[in-house]
Amino acid sequence: MKRWWWMILLLAVNGSAHAVTLEELQQRFAKQSVVRAEFTQERQIQGMAQPLYSRGEMLVAQHRGLWWHQQKPFPLTLVLDDSRMVQAIAGQTPQVITADSNPQMFQFNHLMRALFQADRAVLEENFTTGFKDLGQEKWQLALTPKTSPLDKLFTVITLNGQANLDSILLIDKQGDRTELFFTKHRLTPEMLSNEEEQHFKF
Repeated sequence: MKRWWWMILLLAVNGSAHAVTLEELQQRFAKQSVVRAEFTQERQIQGMAQPLYSRGEMLVAQHRGLWWHQQKPFPLTLVLDDSRMVQAIAGQTPQVITADSNPQMFQFNHLMRALFQADRAVLEENFTTGFKDLGQEKWQLALTPKTSPLDKLFTVITLNGQANLDSILLIDKQGDRTELFFTKHRLTPEMLSNEEEQHFKF
């Protein structure tokens, strides 16, 4: 089965007394089958006095993909797997993007998912990486894109975490900032419920 490139998203790191390394994160994250969490997004756009906020919940399942459900300011659902991206807004027909229908957009989403696996080979192919052990089990991973289309969009992407991935900061070429904060991480049960399985059916 193809490995999920983006499974670093909210995957728990077991506590240890020694320095944290990227290789260690990759190994530990790969063992987690299902991760659930709540998110808050804050976006600061150049020329706007006040940031834009959104919030919701997300689910990452190793055998299914990523389910991202924004609740505020309006309902929006995004499902990503290795073959498609589905975006659904209440009252509208879901939009499905595949590699055949929109190669550039699908490539962008495929590369974005590479951020969340901590797969060192993939990261170093697409980014200049800077990993730091900040002490007390805290860590930071700075990614500077060096391949298209990410290098045309983002200046740097920074991941911060401790026991879990706690935040992602994206700074784009226009100087806009988008920061995601993750809370209430839940790693059990390790199998999806029947209701959760429905999230991936469109």
